[in-house]
Parts: sequence; C-alpha cells; structure tokens
Amino acid sequence: MTAFAAAVLAWFDRHGRHDLPWQHPRDAYRVWLSEIMLQQTQVATVIPYFQRFMAKLPTLRNLAAADEDTVLALWSGLGYYRRARFLHRAAQLCVELHSGELPRDFDSLAALPGIGRSTAGAILAQAYGLRFPILDGNVKRVLTRYHGIAGHPGEREVEKQLWLRADQHTPAERTANYTQAIMDLGATVCVRTRPLCNACPMRGDCVAFRENLTTQLPTPKPGKTIPTRSTIMLILRDMEGRMLLRRRGAQGVWSGLWSLPEADEIDNAWREAQRHARIDDAQSLTPFVHVFSHYRLQIQPLLFDGAAPIHAIADNADLRWCTIADLPALGLPAPVRTLLMALPEATEEEKQS
Repeated sequence: MTAFAAAVLAWFDRHGRHDLPWQHPRDAYRVWLSEIMLQQTQVATVIPYFQRFMAKLPTLRNLAAADEDTVLALWSGLGYYRRARFLHRAAQLCVELHSGELPRDFDSLAALPGIGRSTAGAILAQAYGLRFPILDGNVKRVLTRYHGIAGHPGEREVEKQLWLRADQHTPAERTANYTQAIMDLGATVCVRTRPLCNACPMRGDCVAFRENLTTQLPTPKPGKTIPTRSTIMLILRDMEGRMLLRRRGAQGVWSGLWSLPEADEIDNAWREAQRHARIDDAQSLTPFVHVFSHYRLQIQPLLFDGAAPIHAIADNADLRWCTIADLPALGLPAPVRTLLMALPEATEEEKQS
C-alpha cells in the first residue's frame, strides 16, 4: 500500500461517508445504480432519486422487466437521460446473457451499455473488493493536483498519466473503502473551487498545494461559445384540464421522453395547435432558458386554454392527453414538468367556452 493510499484510508476512517444508502448493502446492483446516477450529479441530489428508484425497482431483474416510461419517470429531473436508457438496456442484457446478474469479469462488465472503464472498476472494487482503479471527475482532480499534472484531464495523454497514477495508488487491501475514500476526498475536500487544503491528509506532498497551483489545476477545458436556440412550447389544455403531450423521437435531447409539441415561430405554433384541437386564443407565458452542456435553449411557452381535441389519438403511441395527476408516472424533462406543474388555473370563462 502506498503512503498516498494509507493516508486516504486513514482520513476516510475518520471523515469519510459511511452511511450512503448504496453502502448498505453494498451489492453490485446498488453500486452500479449509484455510480450511473452520480455521473455529473452530486451525492445530495442523487440520494432521494436512488431511494425512490430502489423502492420501485429493487433488483436488476425488476429493472430489466420495467417499461421505459417507468424508468424514465423515476429518472426525471436527474438529466442526461441517456444514462437511464443505457441502464435499462444493460439490465436487459444481464438477464439475457449473464443469468440476471452483473458479470464479475471486467471485460464483460465494461462491454455493457453505459459502463466504461471507471464505472466497471468502481462496481468490481466496491461490490466485490477486487483491485481495479477508478478515474471519475473527483479522482482526476485529486490526482491532478497531488502530482501536479498539467493539461486538460480529458486529453488522451493526460488521461493516460492519470490512469497510471490511479492504478499505482489503488491498494490490494481495503479496495472497496479506498475507492469510496478517494471519491469522498475529491467531493468534500479537494473540491473544484476553494479546496479545503488544510483538511487534506496529503497536503504535505501535494504539488498543487506546495506550488500554489490549486486554482490552476486541473487545467480547464478550452472554452468555446455556447450557442443559443429558441423554441415555442405549445400547452394545449382542454376543459377537463388535460394537456397534450408528445413523446420525443430517438434522436436529439430528451430523446424518448414525454414533452410538449413545439414550433419554431408563432405562425407555425398556431398551425401545429390547430392540427390537434379547435382553439380560440393563446396566452404567452413567461419565457425561460434551459442550459444544456452544448447549447442554451430559450423557451417560450404558449398556453391554449379550452382546447377541444378534434381527433382521437388512442392509436398514436406518441401522443396522449394527460392531467397533472398523470405526470408522476411519465418521464418528462425537468423544465417541462416544472412548467406544467406551475400552470395558472383556467378562468371560469375559459372553462365554459
């Protein structure tokens, strides 16, 4: 065991997180689910989602047997919905190919959708105590600062150095605890801005601390301008309070989720609304911006109250009229769910029109 690993474990024993819900029990399914949820999401945000997911789908076979709407509804609000679809497909493959269990073989595990090298290592290390290194964002930050490694961690040569360091420090003993420990250290002490260096057990040997480079390491990704796009979201609400939802296609953002019909400009918005209902008037609601990793989306909601459906949609699997009470069972993008839950009540005139 390196001095680095020993110091990390000693710190973990006193200050680490020992009561996370996926640690009790720390089986492969629970570890896997937590690792996927924790990708680009903080622990405090993940915990209630994890608990709700486990209450509904407590085993891998339950997940494999669930329909996509159930999985996406449980995921709704966590974002990066590809993670949920990969999770679902991987569970189905485990039933088909691995007797309903996550494989303990690294190559077979890493071959499953959404499970790369680091996630596979985290599952094997934490669930089975096998010696495999991990390299998530928190670990990259710790190792980059400790060893003074310059260059954006996403660059191939820099990442190669970090994997070598991660493997060097991963101990053969207490591997599960070490894996949790180094993630905890990055998440709670060696944080992105204003790291708590005085609370770090490795500060005496940390290059970034010694050379006052903690604000410069890790090297930021070269910036680029994020474009802004715009859309009009159509809220068609009938006299029973039902709203028209459309399932998004397999490509693009929010793929496979239920959302609202959209249009690129106001005339097309009216034409799209008239395809589905008889309408009299529209109310422009407060516009808002939703930021994705690669662009900003300017959203203008347009409310058509008192809409009267003009055709049955029972045979169309990608359209449905839903009440507010129906929404929890559907996978909706978080901003769309928030928008619908905050809709103003229809006026008496609108209800009677």
